[in-house]
Amino acid sequence: MASRFAFALSLFVAPVFAQQIPPQPPTVPPAQQVQAPPTAQAQPTCGGRSSNPRTACQPDVDKMMAALPDKAQAKPQRPRKVLVLNHAAGFVHSSIPLAGLTVEAMGKKTGAYTATITWDAADINAENLKQYDLVFLNSTTGCFLDDPKDAAATAARKAALLEFVRGGKGIAGIHAASDSYHGSACAQPMASAGEALWPEWNKMIGGYFKFHWNNPQLITVKIDDPKSPLTAMFKGQEFEIRDETYVLANDSFARSNVHVLTSVNYDKMSDADKAKERNPRPDHDYALSWIRPEGKGRLFYEAHGHDESIYAMRPMLEHLLAGIQYAIGDLKADDKPGK
Repeated sequence: MASRFAFALSLFVAPVFAQQIPPQPPTVPPAQQVQAPPTAQAQPTCGGRSSNPRTACQPDVDKMMAALPDKAQAKPQRPRKVLVLNHAAGFVHSSIPLAGLTVEAMGKKTGAYTATITWDAADINAENLKQYDLVFLNSTTGCFLDDPKDAAATAARKAALLEFVRGGKGIAGIHAASDSYHGSACAQPMASAGEALWPEWNKMIGGYFKFHWNNPQLITVKIDDPKSPLTAMFKGQEFEIRDETYVLANDSFARSNVHVLTSVNYDKMSDADKAKERNPRPDHDYALSWIRPEGKGRLFYEAHGHDESIYAMRPMLEHLLAGIQYAIGDLKADDKPGK
């Protein structure tokens, strides 16, 4: 786990994506939500691991705003509302405030939905969730719904989230949303792999964390379902990305439980990079994004999103938006598990 606190470096992306970013960004969010980046010598004053952990850095916001999709793939069936949960009970990622703004800005620009950002896990309750169509879990590490002092409140939150999805609503998660409810206890940070602490949730999200290649590890992303509207932005072409790439516990992830959209092209990794992972998957199957039905509802998950530069990649934002629209129910896609 020590490696999870290191290498918060910038990444770069394939030129094919860079050329898609418009040269002039639109208007940025309100000034109180963003701040100038830290200097090399100063204590960080923006980003999730700074002295202002709810504040995104202005240059990152500018790049994100310039990369936003121009339109949504599907027309909303009715006005949609999304609740973005930024609360992390374990390791806190620096990209959390930026990712939250990204989800909010995508909905506003494209008209796909309106979003409300919360940092309070208590907002996941049956009454409050009635007004929303989707909950977005923004790198929600650890036992993110737990109230250590109130077991009844914890149980009610868990029940509310499960019923919300199974009753026909949507859930989407990015990056460390899968680093939750596993190990031997609700500790900070959570132990790698371990046991499922909330089996219903662990199955719903698709698995739980055991390892990551450190940012800025070069990964070739393979398109597993090129016919899906959720991967249309990639035009069937593999692409390279540098980020902190998650690997899920071997016995927690299986294609029989999810419909895989993208995955790591393991054959293109060097032997040295492969050797960084202890106890690798025997099948070398490392999914990165997937969808799955859950009761009457739907889930979308994307494993990348550790580094702020991910949110300046237009195809990745288009992928994220399509996933949100699928989970809401506005974008239809083959989600049969087993692919």
